[in-house]
Amino acid sequence: MAERTLLAVGLRRDEPIRFRRNGTGRWVIGKVARVEPDGSITLHDPDGAARSLRPELVMVRRPGSRGRLVWKTVSEVAVTWEQLELF
Repeated sequence: MAERTLLAVGLRRDEPIRFRRNGTGRWVIGKVARVEPDGSITLHDPDGAARSLRPELVMVRRPGSRGRLVWKTVSEVAVTWEQLELF
């Protein structure tokens, strides 16, 4: 069930994801764990600690308009992913 939820949002388990601790400072690279029932993304930081953050606060790498990998917010990826499934 958790894997299907991740795929529905456009994420994969253990995929690199970046976020900022306390919303400020440098970007930290973590790994996706799951999507919680409230819609937050649970991830593990480099120290192994788990955190749940809103989709607007975390970013994943996706191909940009020219095919190069760029960081996009999970909320953007989820909308794009749902629209592609319709076609």
